[in-house]
Amino acid sequence: MRVKRGVTAHRRHKKYLSMAKGYRGGRSRLYRTAREAVERGLVYAYRDRKAKKRTFRSLWIQRINAAVREHNLSYSKFMNGLTSAGISLNRKVLADMAVRAKDDFAKLVEMVKKHI
Repeated sequence: MRVKRGVTAHRRHKKYLSMAKGYRGGRSRLYRTAREAVERGLVYAYRDRKAKKRTFRSLWIQRINAAVREHNLSYSKFMNGLTSAGISLNRKVLADMAVRAKDDFAKLVEMVKKHI
C-alpha cells in the first residue's frame, strides 16, 4: 500500500508558517520563502544569544569605568584592587551599584584605594 504524505507535509508547512507570523509579504504566506526566513531568523537568534552576553559585559565595564574615573581611578586598577582586597563582586553587580547606589559604590572605591 502506498504512503500518502499529505498530512505530514501539511503539518510541516503549518509549523513553519506559524513561526513566520508577523513577517511581511510572502515571507508569512508562501512556504518556501517562509521557511528560508524562519531558518535564517533562528540562526540569528542562536548567534545573538551568545553576542548578547558579550554586549552586556562590555556595557557593565563601561559603566564601572565611568563611575570609577569620577574617583580618580582607572578601571583596571580598580579591578586589581578588588581582587587584592578580597572583594568578589561580579561586573553586573558593580555596574548596578555604580548606577543605582552611588554612595555605596564610593565606599567600595575607598576600600579599594586602601589596598592599592
